[in-house]
Amino acid sequence: MVKNKYSTEPKNTAKAVKARGSALRVHFKNTRETAKAIKGMTLTKAQRFLNDVLAHKQAVPFRRYNRGVGRHAQGKNHPKVNSVCRWPEKSAEIILSLLKNAESSAEFKKLNTDALQVSHIQVNRAPKLRRRTYRAHGRINPFMYNPSHIEIILEEKVSKVKKPKKTGEIVKAE
Repeated sequence: MVKNKYSTEPKNTAKAVKARGSALRVHFKNTRETAKAIKGMTLTKAQRFLNDVLAHKQAVPFRRYNRGVGRHAQGKNHPKVNSVCRWPEKSAEIILSLLKNAESSAEFKKLNTDALQVSHIQVNRAPKLRRRTYRAHGRINPFMYNPSHIEIILEEKVSKVKKPKKTGEIVKAE
């Protein structure tokens, strides 16, 4: 049996938590766009954003897989997307549950959950699930489903300290 590995490792493993889901029955394209939208956000901001997506208060901008996706007024909140957005509820729920899993891991490791930031999130295609659909005149066509693998790494933000101008002086960056 092959051991599952993350595509990248955090810089400081003591200050980072990981969560992953394999072969999740959620559309790859929607999940990829949702993941791209929350990358770089803090944990609380990402959770708030995904809850707003579920409540249709904010929309997820579709950047790559946007053919046939309609334009909506909420898309104006995201620059350079030409108002192309959707509200992928199932993807938001799955990623929200992975963030909750990572948050509980952070609490177990006694990390500051307010300082956690989504440093890495990746969505890969999983093997397609095959079903069949019955057509006219006794024909059968494939009915494929596109699940996905998701991995998330949250790291604690470290406040940077500026180099003092004089020796012995301590100045914090903001």
